[in-house]
Amino acid sequence: MKYDVIIIGAGIVGLASALKLREKNHSLKILILEKEDGVARHQTGNNSGVIHSGIYYKPGSLKARNCVNGYKMLIDFCEKNEVNYKISGKVIIASSQNEIPAMENIFKRGEQNGLRGLKKLTPEEIRELEPHADGAGGIFVPQTGIINYSEVSEKYLELLQNSDVKIEFRKRVEDIIVRNDHCEVVTKHGSYQSKITVTCAGLFADRLSKITHPDLPLRLIPFRGEYYKLKDEKKYLVNTLIYPVPDPSFPFLGVHFTRMINGDVECGPNAVLSFKREGYKKTSFDLRDTFETITWSGFHKIIKKHWRMGLGEFYRSYNKKAFVKALSKLIPEIKEDDLIPGGAGVRAQACLPDGSLLDDFYICEDKRIIHVCNAPSPAATASLSIGDFISENVLKKL
Repeated sequence: MKYDVIIIGAGIVGLASALKLREKNHSLKILILEKEDGVARHQTGNNSGVIHSGIYYKPGSLKARNCVNGYKMLIDFCEKNEVNYKISGKVIIASSQNEIPAMENIFKRGEQNGLRGLKKLTPEEIRELEPHADGAGGIFVPQTGIINYSEVSEKYLELLQNSDVKIEFRKRVEDIIVRNDHCEVVTKHGSYQSKITVTCAGLFADRLSKITHPDLPLRLIPFRGEYYKLKDEKKYLVNTLIYPVPDPSFPFLGVHFTRMINGDVECGPNAVLSFKREGYKKTSFDLRDTFETITWSGFHKIIKKHWRMGLGEFYRSYNKKAFVKALSKLIPEIKEDDLIPGGAGVRAQACLPDGSLLDDFYICEDKRIIHVCNAPSPAATASLSIGDFISENVLKKL
């Protein structure tokens, strides 16, 4: 069981990395190991399916560069492979005059990141696009779209299997041993050898990375994002996507409205500390996951700095009225009865020892290993760009 490259994780980033690697070199022997029974089972398959434009991210950051590049690559891929998507545009709303300066900053970032056609909106212009929305001002972002990333991942998988990339499911990796001339990847069902190993382990990225890089300077803190959906008879309230101006001190975008590719309208998500890395219910709990979170020095600093916001998120999680109040800043007429329970996802948020929340992609590597340690949103949009970067680095090592 010897391979040139082993990729651990069949989320969208792992699959895209394999796809780009195969495009660049048809002779490589490539294996993907995945602990679940299919692709895109966690962060990839539980997001709201937004094709992000890149407007939010700091110019020059990995997020900004890969989102803008990945956006173009994703659209081209979907056109070529007949994957359903829609460029619908979105409206970012400043709910009060106090949010106008932050909104202006987002607009400038978008322009610096190369977005064209951005438009500042007056309250009247907001209502022309979204008749039921309200705000002191806004931005129209024409590039934003919607898609089903599970479908994208299944198409990646189809192409990989057609090009002789091997994928094995139900193979949880327990150890990675770096030898002089190869890596040994150990699972319960046997070991595999590779010249280069790439980990794209999502919610467990830090745990796998620390096997070979014990001094990894971050810990992934899981945050559950819970959604409601609009009832069928209330879907008329939202035409496209409606977002608030995000809090610049927190790496979450705030509750918003997303008209999805299947026609449903999602409302949310919040950002609630999860006591299990793959915990999609309020009752989900894992002792090891929780212990790793609460014993991390950076988490103590997060609590000290953001405890009010954290309590507010928990309150909205258990109080529908409070959740609706947050949504009503965007659509004032929204009512509790308009919403039905939706799904949930868990986001792996990297936290540094000083309590800061890492707001960029983070990749560490050495001679035989590439670890994708932090790849939150917009990693799905940026997957082919990230995969292109990883594949180039793999080929250099080979």
